[in-house]
Amino acid sequence: MQQVMLGNEAIARGLLEKGCTFAYAYPGTPSSEILPAFIEQSRNHGVSIHGHWSVNEKIALESAFTAAMTGMRSAAIMKQVGLNVAADAFLSSAYLGVTGALVIISADDPGPNSSQTEQDSRLFAMLAKVPVFDPATPEEASIFAGRALDLSEELGLPVMLRPTATLCHARQNINLKEIPNQPRQPEFVRQPQRWAATPKHRFLQHQQLNQKLLELAADPRFDFAAKAEANSAPYGIIASGCAWSLTADLLNSLPDAESRQFILYKVELPYPLHKNAGRTLLKRHEKLLVIEESMPVIEYQMGDQEKICGRLDGSIPDAGALTPEIIVLALNRLLENKLSAKSDSVTAPPGKRPSLCPGCPHRSSFYALKKALPKGIYAGDIGCYTLGINLGALDSCLCMGASISQAGSFYQTFAQGDEDIPPITAIIGDSTFYHSGIPALVNARWEGSRFVLLLVDNSTTAMTGNQPTPAAGLRADGSQGPALKLETLLKGCGIEKITIVDPYQQNEMINTIKEAWQYAQTPEGGIAAVIARRGCLMIPAERQQLESLQISISDDDCTGCGYCIKAFECPALVVRTDDPENRVTIDQVTCVGCGQCLDICPQGAINIIE
Repeated sequence: MQQVMLGNEAIARGLLEKGCTFAYAYPGTPSSEILPAFIEQSRNHGVSIHGHWSVNEKIALESAFTAAMTGMRSAAIMKQVGLNVAADAFLSSAYLGVTGALVIISADDPGPNSSQTEQDSRLFAMLAKVPVFDPATPEEASIFAGRALDLSEELGLPVMLRPTATLCHARQNINLKEIPNQPRQPEFVRQPQRWAATPKHRFLQHQQLNQKLLELAADPRFDFAAKAEANSAPYGIIASGCAWSLTADLLNSLPDAESRQFILYKVELPYPLHKNAGRTLLKRHEKLLVIEESMPVIEYQMGDQEKICGRLDGSIPDAGALTPEIIVLALNRLLENKLSAKSDSVTAPPGKRPSLCPGCPHRSSFYALKKALPKGIYAGDIGCYTLGINLGALDSCLCMGASISQAGSFYQTFAQGDEDIPPITAIIGDSTFYHSGIPALVNARWEGSRFVLLLVDNSTTAMTGNQPTPAAGLRADGSQGPALKLETLLKGCGIEKITIVDPYQQNEMINTIKEAWQYAQTPEGGIAAVIARRGCLMIPAERQQLESLQISISDDDCTGCGYCIKAFECPALVVRTDDPENRVTIDQVTCVGCGQCLDICPQGAINIIE
């Protein structure tokens, strides 16, 4: 039986077909669809599993590891920057090992398209000494997810599966296998010297880990040189993952005379790289080209050889996603520009920078912040609201949870100077606050920092697909749990001044932020929290509750100054292309009628149509 599946859905299927019953995740593009697919497919087949949106990736990995300690098969699912958050547990888990099976799925984002970095999780696996599979297609991702579970249980080690954004969101016919419904019974065998190992025992565990990797690097199952017929082609190409798929398609498009100059090898397990494969290929070919995303992980393990080219010698650029044009250039370099394929890149049409959705409550929050504290420092964070940079209301964005840490440090830095302390605001979303904002807030309060904490609460994890947050208490499987309110957590962190305001009420919002900064400066003050609470309009229930107003702009009053677009940047506000005075109009198709723009125009040109 076959079914067309998204790459992420195929990964979920592969986990289920190999008996994985525990999955923990934190949403992040491009990995977000794996956990919902895991839950939905198990439900469709009547299989009992446990799937959960954890509040961050570290907790997800710790939970999945614990399930694997009891002999169960489990998965921890995240994107590549989430692996940074889980790093402590990741490196330690390799030493301790598992009795069941644990696969860490870390979805990479070459480019990057929706991430702070385009880091390569395979390099992180090398650091942690964890074997890693690199699938090339959605069907292969499904197969490799199962192979990763099998190898994990065979070796007693965690194993990584590393898809990339291209694979995660590609579709392919998947050959479906039966999902077993024979649940294992958990058993925890007390082994304090293993599970609670002291440094002396960790040294022994490290030696055992190294020995397992040496044996795996000699395993004939992963000798990629032996899986292709030796021929007289002068050039060998070594590739893994989507880089292999891209290269294979390109070679298939070449004339036979040119394609016969190359033989393409697929690396399924880029770490640890099979120790004999590289030696075999160096003897077999005049030159080897290594094509991989995003770092030279395979190249590093091949050693510094004159016969090897790739990212290290500049044959492949050292940043950015791979394209056919890049590969053609690299092949042409080997053939001394005798390749018939063109390397001219197609000029992409001019794009439009991303902006907040029409009706987004964050837009009013940023506008109010600029009005209330125009000379302030705005420390930002990760989420939809990072787009506050377009509105001039975000000055920094380091990583998740850093807005609060940075606001605290901004205060401490300026407090040491002789000048007045500028108004300081930490801007953080509700999901990000649960993820990593709480420890940062405890630290800032303990340190005695003073700033405005603007918590933009849209009641969801909007940027990654509207996954629920602990505030609603809704779990990944749809069951209801306890609702953990933001204001309760803020009080627990020692925050005494907490104000909840609807960001659509702009004047109230402006006054609330002003009062919060005034409080922060008083002798008895400290951190003042402003919760800007209104649901994301991508949530159907929120959209239905919106009073949709009919908005228009008066041609008589509009002067074409463009202030509304620069200060508010709503996609429904557009400059008339047929107007020499550049007056603005409302795109009625895009406008949701939220009314946030009514008080923006200095000329009062924006009005409700009665």
